[in-house]
Amino acid sequence: MSRRAFLILLVAFWAPLAVAQNVPRPGAKDLCPVCGMLVSKYPNWVAVVTWKDGHAHFFDGAKDMFKFLHDLPKYAPNHRKEDITGIYVTDFYNLERIDARKAVFVTGSDVLGPMGHELVPLASQVDATDFSKDHKGKRTLRFEQVTPDLPVALDSGKF
Repeated sequence: MSRRAFLILLVAFWAPLAVAQNVPRPGAKDLCPVCGMLVSKYPNWVAVVTWKDGHAHFFDGAKDMFKFLHDLPKYAPNHRKEDITGIYVTDFYNLERIDARKAVFVTGSDVLGPMGHELVPLASQVDATDFSKDHKGKRTLRFEQVTPDLPVALDSGKF
């Protein structure tokens, strides 16, 4: 392997981990602004939205994070989408925080999150395909494909 190829591989492997290390972690008393659950009780499902002012909102899953993002006036009236500096979810397989805008989400699987049916975040399409095969996933979506009605429909078991 050439030195250049090795460096590219090294950066590709470590860059997502470096980003994840800078993502704030929920404290013991942080509540999901959508459902009111204690977020730290569910570390495998944590999602985070960070803001220019240094504030962070924590969620007990991607589903509630999307509800929040689709209705900021309701859940965060003093914040604007333009002030978001990061949106992160916890990858199902490696349990690291990843950029939600680059993640792939699977719905309709046999894996349930803290609030039931969930948008299960995965780092790549390959992982999403494997996950769907192993856990009977019904749909695979990119961040921008998650419509406002989808997280609500998941609460009713509709995928």
